[in-house]
Amino acid sequence: MSQYDYDLFVIGAGSGGVRAARMAAARGVRVAIAEDLHLGGTCVNVGCVPKKLYVYASEYRQEMEEARGFGVEAEQINFNWATLRDNKKSEISRLNGIYGNLLTNSGCQLINGRAVVTGPNSVKVGEQEYSAERILVAVGGWPQKPDIPGAEHGITSNEVFDLAEFPKRILIVGGGYIAVEFAGIFAGLGAQTELLYRGDLFLRGFDMEVRKFTATEVARKGVKLSFNQDLDRIEKNRDGSLKVTLKSGEVREVDQILYAIGRVPKTANLGLESAGVELDAKGAVVVDDSFQSSVSSIYALGDVIDRVQLTPVALAEAMSLVDQLYGDAGIPLPNYKMIPTAVFCQPNIGTLGVSEEEALEQGHKIDVYVSDFRAMRHTLSGSQERTLMKLIVEQGSERILGIHMVGADAGEIMQGLAVAVTAGATKTDFDRTIGIHPTAAEEFVTLRTKTRSLP
Repeated sequence: MSQYDYDLFVIGAGSGGVRAARMAAARGVRVAIAEDLHLGGTCVNVGCVPKKLYVYASEYRQEMEEARGFGVEAEQINFNWATLRDNKKSEISRLNGIYGNLLTNSGCQLINGRAVVTGPNSVKVGEQEYSAERILVAVGGWPQKPDIPGAEHGITSNEVFDLAEFPKRILIVGGGYIAVEFAGIFAGLGAQTELLYRGDLFLRGFDMEVRKFTATEVARKGVKLSFNQDLDRIEKNRDGSLKVTLKSGEVREVDQILYAIGRVPKTANLGLESAGVELDAKGAVVVDDSFQSSVSSIYALGDVIDRVQLTPVALAEAMSLVDQLYGDAGIPLPNYKMIPTAVFCQPNIGTLGVSEEEALEQGHKIDVYVSDFRAMRHTLSGSQERTLMKLIVEQGSERILGIHMVGADAGEIMQGLAVAVTAGATKTDFDRTIGIHPTAAEEFVTLRTKTRSLP
C-alpha cells in the first residue's frame, strides 16, 4: 500500500493536465486533478475554441458580399452579437461537461478548487491537504495588462468573448497572433478596428515575407494598422467611451480596448518557490527534457513551462511524460523544431519549420520557391485578396526546411503537408506528387521555378 493519497496529483484541468490525468489513470495510476476555474483550460474556455467560432462568424459578411459575383444576392446583412455570444456560451458549457465526464469515467478524482503546493509531495485545496508521490503542474498562462494609467479600462482575451455590447470602435493593442486574429474578427463583424503595435511590423518571429504580405491583406480587410505606436494613458469619458492617449501625443476615441500583449505562466501564489521549485524570470517552471523540475517529485508541462504555447504541444508533452513515468518510454518527446501552426487571421496563415531568415542564420544554403496569386474564387467574387505560398529547401539534400502560406484554409492545408514533411518528404517528392486541380493546395506540388537561392 502506497504511503501517499495519490500516485499523481495534477494541478490544472486544461488540455495538458486533462490528457496526462486520463492517460495515467488508464494505466492504473491513482490520479487526482484540481481545477479552480473551468474544465478545459484556456483553449476551451477563452482561447482556441471560442476564438475559432468567432472567426467563423466574422467571415460570413465578406462571403455574403463576395457571393454577389456568383449571382447570389442578399438585400441586407445584419449581425446580432448577443446571438453569437450566447450560442458560444452554450457550446463551451457542453464542452465543459464532456471534459468532466472524460475525467470521471477515466477513474480520476476531480477536485474543484485552487490547489497550492505545500511541499515536494503535498498539495492543499481549501482546507484539505493531499499527499502524492508525484505532482504535475499544468496551470497554463494568464494574459498581461500594460503598466499605464487607466489600464483597468481595457480588457484581455479572458473577457472579450462575453462583452455585454458589441463595440462599434475597438483598439487592439499587441503584435502577436492573438492581436492579429482579433483584429480580423472585429473588423469582419463590422467594428471600426485599429491594431496598435509598438514595433515596426507585427508577427515577430514569423517569416518576414509572410509578415509583410499579411499586413497588406489585413489592411485590405479594413483594419487600420498603427506600427511604432504605444499607449501612454487611458481615460474613461462620461458616456462610457474611452479616450486613449498615445506616447506620440495622438489621441483615439474608442468604445473598447483589447490588450493582446502576451501571456505569462500562471504560477503566482502557487507555492512552488516555497517548495523549492525553480522559476525563470517570467515565472515559468524550469524543467529538463523529462519535464521534471528542480524538485524531483514535481513536474510541469504546457504553457506554464513557456516553451511553445500551443494546445497540441501540451497534449504531446502530456503523452510523452505519462509514458516516461508509467509506460515503456515508447512515446518520444515532441519535436519542437517542426511544429505546424496556424494563425486564424483573414486570410489565414499556416507555417511549418523555419523562416527564410532562420534558415540563413542557421547556416543553411537554401533555394526559395514563392508563389503569389489571386485565388480562383476571387476571379468572380471581386475580392482583391491574394494568396502566398512559400517553400524553403536545403540545397543539395532537397530537404524541406520550411513551408509558409497566407490564404484561405492555410491551417487545413498545412496539417497535411506537416505529415509528409515529418515523414521525410523532400522537394523531389513534392515535385512528383500529382496535384488536385483546381485547388490552391496544388500550387505546393507545382512550384518548379526557384525564386531565389541564398546565400
